[in-house]
Amino acid sequence: MNERRIFSHDCVAEGVDWLVRQDPRWQGAVAHAGPLPLRLNPEGFAELQRIIMGQQVSVASADAVQRKLEAAGMDDPDTVLSASDAALRGLGLSRQKVRYVKALAAADIDYAGLRRMPADMVVARLTAVPGIGRWTADIYLMFSLGRADAFAPGDLALQEAARMIFDLPARPDEKALRGMSVDWSPWRSVAARIMWAYYMQEKQREGIR
Repeated sequence: MNERRIFSHDCVAEGVDWLVRQDPRWQGAVAHAGPLPLRLNPEGFAELQRIIMGQQVSVASADAVQRKLEAAGMDDPDTVLSASDAALRGLGLSRQKVRYVKALAAADIDYAGLRRMPADMVVARLTAVPGIGRWTADIYLMFSLGRADAFAPGDLALQEAARMIFDLPARPDEKALRGMSVDWSPWRSVAARIMWAYYMQEKQREGIR
């Protein structure tokens, strides 16, 4: 596996320079977005569990639940498997997410081995687990494995940012944004960082959803 990884702010800056050279509209987006985060997260079960907690809820809500799980020692697969559904529900998980974290704990994923896999194989391995869809796998690729060319076209914030940055008549759907992102390869993960930062600036300014 020889896919480029992001491991420093210099990597992000290199990606930004490349994108701006390809399309000058990125320059305005970067200026509006402000400093871009490195956003590198840990690898492993607890981090993937945290991403699952973030499905369809706010970041703050997901982080609050994950903190409760960690405080209760529920950030380890064996501990999760031995816990009752009621105990997990008591920590703030829905019935659906109880099923998901139990499935993740039982999946016996070789997290160190994921580092050596091509992106498509990582996605296939992760999405074989109930509760892990493409969005969750893409987020893990980007921010835990640091893959420079990963992207999450199913993310609504990225779709809305694309509409604004590229002055589109409507928000692109997942298929359309995936097609657009081909032009941003091999730095799609940096494009995503720009777009999320841009979206947050616009959301604060205009209250967009």
